[in-house]
Amino acid sequence: MARISFIGLGVMGAPMARHLAAAGHGVTVYNRTTAKAEAWVAAHGGRWAPTPAEAAQGADAVFACVGRDADLEEVTLGADGAFQTLGEGALFVDHTTVSAAIARRLAAEGAAKHLHVLDAPVSGGQAGAEAGKLAIMCGGSAEAFAAAEPLMRAYAARAVHVGPAGAGQQAKMVNQIAIAGVLGGLSEGLRFAERAGLDLDKVLEAISGGAAQSWQMVNRWPTMTKREFDFGFAIDWMRKDLGLALDEARANGAALPVAALVDQFYAEVQAMGGGRNDTSALIRRLK
Repeated sequence: MARISFIGLGVMGAPMARHLAAAGHGVTVYNRTTAKAEAWVAAHGGRWAPTPAEAAQGADAVFACVGRDADLEEVTLGADGAFQTLGEGALFVDHTTVSAAIARRLAAEGAAKHLHVLDAPVSGGQAGAEAGKLAIMCGGSAEAFAAAEPLMRAYAARAVHVGPAGAGQQAKMVNQIAIAGVLGGLSEGLRFAERAGLDLDKVLEAISGGAAQSWQMVNRWPTMTKREFDFGFAIDWMRKDLGLALDEARANGAALPVAALVDQFYAEVQAMGGGRNDTSALIRRLK
């Protein structure tokens, strides 16, 4: 069993850390809000640390799931960051969705310290994290992936080594680009069905068995019809992720007209006060 530290106990990080503890690993947690770390330890055991550096001291592996590039930089490379104390040969796995640029930077900084670094953003939302059924797309060396994969089995249904440092983050961008397009079409299709006076349950039954079927359709059509939008991943975070994808596309020359359009649609929902709604709230902009 490994000595593991987990940095970031949000709606994704807390259940992932819980699965690691349940698998028998010794887990030390750090969270910017100390009360969350204390509550996690009270519920699941282990211990909490007051800084990322102290959490990482003596760890075999450190996992992180924070917010944005700046947050990740602070908990890794900052004065009290995990990279200050991680020992040679240790593993660092980042589950945050961030830019490919910072993923590559952490890989380079880690190599200089003889660390194994993996960028490993996840898909599956809060429900996937709670159930231990996340899909993980990984960038980094083969050695880093080989070290991380057995540990990630505690909360992953699938973990795929996509390529070198940054490739995991780029794959997550592909994921978000694809979801944006699906939700755009799903929102318009559902609103069309409503305006046509169709039985929405029957429409779902009919089309979910054909080529239009998607996870979003099966899981969100029924809640979208009820205008229920409290199912995890928020529009505020989706816009952050789409911003990363659009920035990367400007750098590599990829055209993302649909993603850019859906991003602006999400901006409209934010302006309506829906930033904390889940991503299926895109339909709110269709009157």
